[in-house]
Amino acid sequence: MRTRLIKTDGLVQQMLEAGFEDLNAPLVLLIHGFPELGISWRAQVEALSAAGYHVVAPDMRGYGGTDKPKGVDACSILHLVGDMVDLVRALGKQSAVVVGHDWGAPVAWHCALLRPDLFTAVAGLSVPFQPRRPQGPPTTVMAILSERAGLGDLYISRFQAADAHLALEADPATTLRKLFWSYDGATPASKRATGFMARGVGLLDSIDDGADLPPWMTPAHFAEYVEAFTAGGFDGPLNWYRAIDLNWSLTAFAQEQRILQPALFIVGEDDPVRHYAGSAETGLKDWVPNLTRSVVLPGAGHWIQQERPDEVTGLLLAFLTGLE
Repeated sequence: MRTRLIKTDGLVQQMLEAGFEDLNAPLVLLIHGFPELGISWRAQVEALSAAGYHVVAPDMRGYGGTDKPKGVDACSILHLVGDMVDLVRALGKQSAVVVGHDWGAPVAWHCALLRPDLFTAVAGLSVPFQPRRPQGPPTTVMAILSERAGLGDLYISRFQAADAHLALEADPATTLRKLFWSYDGATPASKRATGFMARGVGLLDSIDDGADLPPWMTPAHFAEYVEAFTAGGFDGPLNWYRAIDLNWSLTAFAQEQRILQPALFIVGEDDPVRHYAGSAETGLKDWVPNLTRSVVLPGAGHWIQQERPDEVTGLLLAFLTGLE
């Protein structure tokens, strides 16, 4: 594996890469989520490249060693998909299989939705494809549903505030430790996050102060995250959340469109994201008719490619082999 910078259309991206020696190796893009980096895919980069694939895991726009354009308008889903389109071009490839986790899953799904000519297959981890709904902007719908259910505020609603990143940046190590711990499968269910907070209670205050590193997270690996988010901050990553209403307005042209490429979905049984995105799992086959498998990993939480690297890698390899 190597880490290098690559210039794409108006953006310099840092990426973790392996399998590049074979110019004919099929390209697999691995897209991380929040609050992660390309290094969250190390196990998969190593294993998939050993199986004959050219594997690239970029730090996404606003994260890590990649450029961080300012403003919400620079973080729309069209920008994020565009970054991956131009990354494929910059790597000298004509097509790619795209895999995404957490926020990276919606990016991967939309890569497949918007550029089926380029992205020949797609895998989503943790977050199922959620089609555009005509009811109105997502933040308004989320607030109404949360209010009706008496659940408090969804963290995505809190992230809409222009200063929401400041609380996260006050102590990046504590922020990252609490977020990783509260969404991990090994954390006791009673202390695992639900994604919702009582009114007046901050996100970090809603997580136990006794939060420790998950079993899979070594101190050295954690230090890489702390260093990256201390240097780059959380404003850019939170702009992805702040752009969700913008995304809704920009993607009206894709209303009712389905993803027709071969697809795979993997989710942890105890992933807290299922509290607010899990309903989309039920109808996933309707929107992704060539879904080859939908796998629930028993006892796993949110960070599945790191919590369960062997199982996730095995599923991805089986999916890729099936495409051949």
